[in-house]
Amino acid sequence: MNDSIRFILNGKDVTLSDVRPTETLLDYLRLKRRLTGTKEGCAEGDCGACTVLVGRLIDGKLHYESVNACIRFMGSLNATHVVTVEHLAAKDGTLHPVQQAMVDCHGSQCGFCTPGFIMSMYGLWLSNDNPSRADIEKALQGNLCRCTGYEPIVKAAEQVSHTRPSALFDPLEKTRSEIISRLWAMRSSQTISITTAEGRLVLPGSLDALARVLAEEVNATIVAGSTDVGLWVTKQMRALDPVVFINHLTDLQSITAGEGGFTIGAGVTYSRAFEIIAKKVPTLGRLIDRIGGDQVRNMGTIGGNIANGSPIGDTPPPLIALGATVTLRSVAGPRMLRLEDFFIAYGKQDRRPGEFVESIFVPYPAEDTRFAVYKITKRRDEDITAVLGAFYLTLDGEGDVNDIRIAFGGMAATPKRARHVENALMGKPWNEQTIEAVRAEFDADFQPLTDWRATAEYRQLTAKNLLMRFFLETSGTPAELHRFEEVA
Repeated sequence: MNDSIRFILNGKDVTLSDVRPTETLLDYLRLKRRLTGTKEGCAEGDCGACTVLVGRLIDGKLHYESVNACIRFMGSLNATHVVTVEHLAAKDGTLHPVQQAMVDCHGSQCGFCTPGFIMSMYGLWLSNDNPSRADIEKALQGNLCRCTGYEPIVKAAEQVSHTRPSALFDPLEKTRSEIISRLWAMRSSQTISITTAEGRLVLPGSLDALARVLAEEVNATIVAGSTDVGLWVTKQMRALDPVVFINHLTDLQSITAGEGGFTIGAGVTYSRAFEIIAKKVPTLGRLIDRIGGDQVRNMGTIGGNIANGSPIGDTPPPLIALGATVTLRSVAGPRMLRLEDFFIAYGKQDRRPGEFVESIFVPYPAEDTRFAVYKITKRRDEDITAVLGAFYLTLDGEGDVNDIRIAFGGMAATPKRARHVENALMGKPWNEQTIEAVRAEFDADFQPLTDWRATAEYRQLTAKNLLMRFFLETSGTPAELHRFEEVA
């Protein structure tokens, strides 16, 4: 058992044995280290003013990712390299090329959001030798400019993209081998447990250790990416005790593709899962691209999105429609169930005391499957979902419905299948008359509520219209279907 976390902050090793279970990286940087270049804006991972890079070893290689320091807990940083904007410039004050490009292109405006933009641009500069305009815009999705200066900022990213680390001073490229060695030395199979006056945090050394901890601490809060739990702390001011971190467990970080489908470990982030999902289920990949910005996708996990059981979680409806299963684990061993059976009621899942989500298995859609996902928000780039519908359809040789699964988020207390609609469609011709005839079945499946995202009437009408949209977009020629795949 160990009683401290270790990480690298810019160039220096840090060892901490007095860490509150919900202490954020932002507070640590600003209040304890006086690294005030990292700003606090929204405190919920939306504005990007707090963006820093966190480097971690994945399959033996060092990867740097932009993250939101405002909702990143200190307990998740063991054996990582935290990089803030203060680390970029040379000791003599010479600006890093990314910083200089922002100056040259007049992209700083008032300057409050500039450090966050710099760090997002820096992460892109490190990982992409020749980014397109679309790559740049994607890298900056999670950063808001309060002075509407996006064009100069994009131009700065385009300007610096032609300048590579090998030709210039760069603190991370210069010390990469050294950082890898130091991070390897910080990794440990021991369980880390830190107790303070405000509670306890635990980093289990293995999956077995995690199962034992949860068997003893049945009320523990499990934290993977903290993109949801972080807001419990920064917005709801909730005190969590104990907090069990799992993002360091390599056994939860695997993605494996088999003959019938692929398995995603519960600790795999959206960013890491994107490549295999975009290849195997392109429509689902495009949905992943609409979850937050890069900072959120670099932290958040599909396993966490499922485990939290939010009725507006983005991934459960399409995974339910695809027939996904979830594996739960405890000291008693693994237990597998259909994902749709995991959600029982609002805030309640079929997770027994001591169990945790270990992995998700996603079957490949059959070649003749029609599959679509629609995310409805007030703005296309908004992360708050009003309604999300997923549709999975196969037809027989006569053009009749052979199999159909329809799942919605935002329509009930949990992600839920539209069973009455499905039953009304089974065996019927896939045509407009059939679709019109089953619209009333939605009233039997869902009684949505009204909240600040949308009214109940809007949600119900949207769900009915999405079924019609699905029909119209999947009943055309192969060329039309291809166009649908490109824009869905």
